Amino acid sequence: VWFSVAVALKRNDVADLAWGLGFIAISLFLVLSNPDNPVLKMVAVLIFIWGSRLSLHIFGRLINSEEDPRYLAWRNEWGSSFYPRSFFQVFMLQGFFMYLISLSAIASTSSTSTTISPQIIIGLLVWYTGFVFEYVGDQQLRDFLNMPQNRGRLMTEGLWNYTRHPNYFGEVTQWWGIFILTFSTSTWFTILSPLTITLLILFVSGVPLLEKRYAGRPDWQEYKSRTSVFIPWWPKRLAK
Repeated sequence: VWFSVAVALKRNDVADLAWGLGFIAISLFLVLSNPDNPVLKMVAVLIFIWGSRLSLHIFGRLINSEEDPRYLAWRNEWGSSFYPRSFFQVFMLQGFFMYLISLSAIASTSSTSTTISPQIIIGLLVWYTGFVFEYVGDQQLRDFLNMPQNRGRLMTEGLWNYTRHPNYFGEVTQWWGIFILTFSTSTWFTILSPLTITLLILFVSGVPLLEKRYAGRPDWQEYKSRTSVFIPWWPKRLAK
């Protein structure tokens, strides 16, 4: 369906919009299939909060811009094989990764817990930490870019002073929180859920693609040399 939307609009970056909405659809299906499971309902609420906020944020970005440079580069690179490669390498591949990342939510369908255990509290706290980083990081970046005097400048303030990717760190952390919340000895395999999103963001579709856009810029090199790439930490003091 989303591939058809991409073809109609001539922009593959609608896949980013489909990301959060897809997880909401999965969690809604699970809840409708298991309406009496309190842990699953809790997970579904967390996914809805994360997915709806992310989708609204991305929609606001898409509506006022041309196709994302990452997808535009593929459009130019793939040439005559653009449509079949888009279908399989963007949309179907994204669906496969959505399944892997949803394993924790899927496993929670077998939960019999009816009380708020320490494990659930820890999971919620980890998830909330991630949500704050993603929400605040995105908001700080949007406010920064909306100021005309910042045109062409790098965002290095707020949470961006402690990590070059606070929003990506937040997204990954939320999935680790859901994993902790739903984990049991019988569902050890669900560690594939947070591991998949971590590896994707760190080595495939997140950090590498974004940082490649800024490679070679002197201000980026200076920022990169003093700021943690992912896990928030105090910036290094550079020798003058």
